[in-house]
Amino acid sequence: VQLQASGGGLVQDGGSLRLACRASGGTLSVYKMAWVRQAPGKDREFVAAIRRSGSAPSYADAVKGRFTISRDNAKNMVYLQMNSLQHDDTAIYFCAATNSIHFADHDLRGYSYWGQGTLVTVSS
Repeated sequence: VQLQASGGGLVQDGGSLRLACRASGGTLSVYKMAWVRQAPGKDREFVAAIRRSGSAPSYADAVKGRFTISRDNAKNMVYLQMNSLQHDDTAIYFCAATNSIHFADHDLRGYSYWGQGTLVTVSS
């Protein structure tokens, strides 16, 4: 499956953005999907994940209550609604997919497919 992330941009502190990830070359419904981010000079970190059916979303503590992950399997799309953005949310955001059940949501080793990333910049 190929993943294409979009929706990044420049936003002021406290603002909102909605990221989208389009999947092609496969059926989205067989994959657990996640958003992962990488800030300048830092390692990639887990942001959010959502199960195949759309149930049981999970979030990193840093974004819980501000970000919402969702998916539309019929459209092969995954979304990340980001509210109350902060300067520390500045990063390249990647969508990722896995059909493995052997890794926890936050374990990046479990994701086999990655999109190219979209840049989110939050100005303070």
